[in-house]
Amino acid sequence: MTCGNCGGFFDIEGKLQTIGKLEQELAQPGFWDDRVRAVSTTQKLERLTSEVEKLQNLRQRIQDLEELSTLTPETDEASWNEMLQQCGSLQKEFAEYELSYQLSGPYDHFGAILTLHAGAGGVDAQDWTRMLFRMYVRYAEQKGWKCRVIEEAIGQEAGIKRVMVEIQGDPAYGFLKAESGVHRLVRISPFDAEKMRHTSFALCEVIPLLSADSDIEIRDEDIEVDTFRSSGHGGQSVNTTDSAVRIRHQPTGIVVTCQNERSQRQNREFALSMLKAKIAHQKEQERVAHERALRGEHHSAEWGAQIRSYVLHPYQLVKDHRTGVERNDPDAVLEGDLDPFVTAWLSRKER
Repeated sequence: MTCGNCGGFFDIEGKLQTIGKLEQELAQPGFWDDRVRAVSTTQKLERLTSEVEKLQNLRQRIQDLEELSTLTPETDEASWNEMLQQCGSLQKEFAEYELSYQLSGPYDHFGAILTLHAGAGGVDAQDWTRMLFRMYVRYAEQKGWKCRVIEEAIGQEAGIKRVMVEIQGDPAYGFLKAESGVHRLVRISPFDAEKMRHTSFALCEVIPLLSADSDIEIRDEDIEVDTFRSSGHGGQSVNTTDSAVRIRHQPTGIVVTCQNERSQRQNREFALSMLKAKIAHQKEQERVAHERALRGEHHSAEWGAQIRSYVLHPYQLVKDHRTGVERNDPDAVLEGDLDPFVTAWLSRKER
């Protein structure tokens, strides 16, 4: 990889011109009169600015490595080995950027709200949900994204019944949407005295992280808002007032709740943002389903249609049933090494 053959792909100059135009737009009188448009513009500006900073850093490191390679003697084996390692790291970053550049969804560069539900399998399924939660937190940490637990229901014996996590970072939703679906675990149960093999299931749901000011329109007459007394993770008290909020969207039947924030106003704002995200996600799913129907495809969203299997016994294998990608190191996968699965799914989807 040389800087000469990736400069056009980066198009930093073109992005800087777009940033300049957006900054001029922000400086116009009355810019905030249309709040929805203003929020969309500022988010685009923030995303482009962050993207340019990353690209400038990547381009500079490539140039530095090129220059160093011309100055290093062929006999300096240690330096060449170090440069090869740096080149491998740069190639990985470049490939990841190239993939994120291809993301075409309207919310792909937004953060995400990831929710895990324990399925069939009792306490084993709850422990499996805990393992998946840890896996996604590790993955987010590797990407430099920030995680915050919004809601969590702890299992009585072990594990997690349900957990909702806010993940901030670009492109968290674009990558994590590849994880939506049922995940299946096969292992010797640590909760079975007879050490029998058990199969457990957990459902992963991913929606974009939208603000209450996003451009999804929700009419006041279309929602029902209820308030109730909130409780913290595992039933701990958060507030002695009716600060928790439940919103039902009548046209779609979607219901969202939020009780993690300290005030009713904060809970209402976050619940509205979740509602908008779920409406946007539903519309996207309907569009995809319509396209599949036109192509004569069928996709089941039932619990039996698992997207990935993790087998820890009698052999070790992680297999994605959509792309066919297989890994024989489940420990590494459960530590957050998800890139091979995400990349394969996105590459297949974006073709």
